[in-house]
Amino acid sequence: MFGSSKNQLNVLVLRDTDAVVAAVRQALTEADDAERPGLERALALAEQAAAVPDDEVRARWAHRRLAAVGYQGALDSVSAVKALRQAEPDLSLRAAVELTRAAAAHPPVA
Repeated sequence: MFGSSKNQLNVLVLRDTDAVVAAVRQALTEADDAERPGLERALALAEQAAAVPDDEVRARWAHRRLAAVGYQGALDSVSAVKALRQAEPDLSLRAAVELTRAAAAHPPVA
């Protein structure tokens, strides 16, 4: 998911929401009247998830990792970077800084 070189940050967002949207659309074409409302709602939710920008996906990931290690401080701090790197030891310093900045820019939805 992440790595870095001297001059470049590489944080790759992997998601297959397009495949999920396509599968739900296909199921909707074959659905009977009883299944249709649920599949229409599922399709709307899948399309909503697919529309989330990559930077927000990265921010959500950082929020989850920080929460997993019990971090509750400021997201744009050195301690947040340290906590994220403790949660993910392979994460470079630069990637951790960028991820905590993204997390600070996109506060978690309560």
